[in-house]
Amino acid sequence: MLGDFEVMAMTATTQPEKARAFYGDVLGLVFREDTPFARIFEGGGTTVRVQKVQSFVPSGFTSLGWKLPDIAATVKALAAKGVMCERFDGLHQNDDGIWDSPSGARVAWFKDPDGNILSLTQFP
Repeated sequence: MLGDFEVMAMTATTQPEKARAFYGDVLGLVFREDTPFARIFEGGGTTVRVQKVQSFVPSGFTSLGWKLPDIAATVKALAAKGVMCERFDGLHQNDDGIWDSPSGARVAWFKDPDGNILSLTQFP
């Protein structure tokens, strides 16, 4: 039923101006629209709605993630823009913050201005 339709990603912000700069300028998503309810971006054919909310508590898990071919290059490019990878106890992450999972996938996490956890994954 829904497998035939495009999926839309959503996250939240209490700081719409910072979200626009972060998702657009830092992450490179294409800004599409500013509505009273959300800042709307597009990346990789997916619509990302950054919902404007009065308050929320970011979850302790990943809210958005990207599959990419070269995680090391992307982590370095984000670091050059001031985005640092998160560190998690119990995960052996390299100096750049990348974790090599048992499946062979390489994963890194970082936060947006509202504290949402975002991830990058390079699959084997």
